[in-house]
Amino acid sequence: MSKISKFFKGGGSAASKSRGGPSPQEALARLRETEEMLSKKQEYLETRIERELAVARQHGTKNKRAALQALKRKKRYEKQLNQIDGTLSTIEFQREALENSHTNTEVLKNMGYAAQAMKKVHENMDLNKIDDLMQDITEQQDVAQEISDAISNRAAFGDEFDEDELMAELEELEQEELNKGMRDVRLPSVPSTSLPSNPVFYSILQKISYGLHSCITHVQLATQKRAEDEDEMKKLAAWAS
Repeated sequence: MSKISKFFKGGGSAASKSRGGPSPQEALARLRETEEMLSKKQEYLETRIERELAVARQHGTKNKRAALQALKRKKRYEKQLNQIDGTLSTIEFQREALENSHTNTEVLKNMGYAAQAMKKVHENMDLNKIDDLMQDITEQQDVAQEISDAISNRAAFGDEFDEDELMAELEELEQEELNKGMRDVRLPSVPSTSLPSNPVFYSILQKISYGLHSCITHVQLATQKRAEDEDEMKKLAAWAS
């Protein structure tokens, strides 16, 4: 059994038991102190390596023995430096694991506090009362919606008249106006005497006849268009009602 195993299984565990074990904060503080100490040792070894290199360059081929001794010392320092790098990596990993464990412990502790608080709050709540309260809220919301719908509806003032009867009466009035306009149009009577053979006068009569025919055709088309518009108005009124 190695000395390290004996330490952890023997005196180390006894010391931990006598103190109840170190806290995470104490362990993290020790690890940071160790990292700081090893970092300083790294700086010292790097300085010694540079110094031994300078000694080896200084002696060179003039004093090979001294140069080789300097290079050997440099190699030992480099080996120690590599060992310290590995130790720092291990300590850094251990410190991060301990920090994560401490964080998880604090998180679980706080979650436990929150669970206890929620339990305490819910102790004063009655599910039956909550259901009754939600039903009351729902009923009041329905009442409020009905009131809002009633207020937003269009007022019924003046709606007692039938729109179809009003549209029919309007059509009758318009048709009377059209018929009256047609009665007011008076066509010239056919002369009893023979028409003069004057071509100029005959041309004027043709133009007058063509104008009257165009006017009558326009009135007929306007009457047809108005009837179509009235049909569209009826359809629109029926759709709106």
